[in-house]
Amino acid sequence: MRKITTALVAGFAVSVALSSAALAEGRTIGVSWSNFQEERWKTDEAAMQTQIEADGNTYISADAQSSAAKQLTDVEALIAQGADALIILAQDASAIGPAVEKAVAEGIPVVGYDRLIENPNAFYLTFDNKEVGRMQARAVYEAQPEGNYAFIKGSSADPNADFLFSGQMEVLQEAIDSGKIKNVGEAYTDGWLPANAQKNMEQILTSNNNEVDAVVASNDGTAGGAIAALEAQGMAGSVPVSGQDGDHAALNRIAKGTQTVSVWKDARELGKAAAQIADQLAAGTAMDEVEGATAWSDGPNGVEMNAIFLKPVPITRDNLDVVIDAGWVSKDVVCQGVEPGSAEVCG
Repeated sequence: MRKITTALVAGFAVSVALSSAALAEGRTIGVSWSNFQEERWKTDEAAMQTQIEADGNTYISADAQSSAAKQLTDVEALIAQGADALIILAQDASAIGPAVEKAVAEGIPVVGYDRLIENPNAFYLTFDNKEVGRMQARAVYEAQPEGNYAFIKGSSADPNADFLFSGQMEVLQEAIDSGKIKNVGEAYTDGWLPANAQKNMEQILTSNNNEVDAVVASNDGTAGGAIAALEAQGMAGSVPVSGQDGDHAALNRIAKGTQTVSVWKDARELGKAAAQIADQLAAGTAMDEVEGATAWSDGPNGVEMNAIFLKPVPITRDNLDVVIDAGWVSKDVVCQGVEPGSAEVCG
């Protein structure tokens, strides 16, 4: 009996040792968020944290609250807390540079999340933002193939704003050159804030005596701001407006007819992918050996980087069922306040 007990104790000791070793192998993934003003970032975070923990790793994070300066100190704090890899949603693509260099100098891999950090030592993970811009422009152009267009762009500190605008122009430039479409105003939206987008739209409406036939807004937040300005002039619903992100409020606006399209980027997939990539890099996988990685150098400075681009999906009134069926949003949320018969998915 004593031998059996000894064997059991020994076995238990080995089991504990193995468990401790497994725990020791778990890595710490630090995530620096620029802000949580758009609802989608909480969706990204939930998916990312779930995957990080499923991989046996620890999630730590910081919210820069739209401050580029705070984000620098946030990243330093995450490094001090023992982050083995960093995922950074940059508030300002240029300002974040020193923090990235500090991480790289300490051997900590960096994933530039959703927004470009143009550094060869940062892995770039995002959706195809030029294609998002094309999708936005196609949907608005289909609804309004001529007339006065306004462009409510994203933050000038975010390279995505220019990627989106570039994609929009690929679709619309020919019509602009032919005179079918006239660009009557374009403006960057500081911080992507809806309130700033609303002010920009108000100024464009005023300078054009409300003669605006279409609005190409670069995300759902800026779309919401633009639509608020249109609504104040009794124009909401008669002027097509684009967006992106699949924000619940935007999907409801699509059902109501005040927004034309939201290019849906399933943030759950992006968050999951970031967690997996960070885990691989922390384990010593070379960036060009990450599954699905491709060489990319289309940033403003032509820096060659390793990147993965996920595919977006344009959502209009005709396919609102896609986001509902995917569990992204409930039918009740999409159809709240929608007049019967105005949107097929709402009945």
